[in-house]
Amino acid sequence: MLFLFWAIAVILVVATDRIVAPISLTMSVSLKVVAIIVTAYAYMRLAARNTSFDSALFGGAAWAILTIITELIATTNAGHGWFALMGSPQHGAQRELLLLAWIAAPALLARNRA
Repeated sequence: MLFLFWAIAVILVVATDRIVAPISLTMSVSLKVVAIIVTAYAYMRLAARNTSFDSALFGGAAWAILTIITELIATTNAGHGWFALMGSPQHGAQRELLLLAWIAAPALLARNRA
């Protein structure tokens, strides 16, 4: 289920990148963070109801690792940089915000803090 919800988040983030990024980079990053949080909320409520904070944080780290691997594979296959999921290295603060969102979103929504 972790992978399924991550894939849903990826689809939303890529769609946001394609539609909104040409208009406004700041709005695109904001909507990407919202998409990640909404998907994490759905994951935590539908698939991982009683997950502890530690398990949810591990799930977020898994999401971040899957995201990094996906960008590496896409960059290798495309022959040029592909930064739809985590943002361009030219915009460091936005890239760090997206990385933090991938990692922290499930943990922030965990019900069981123990």
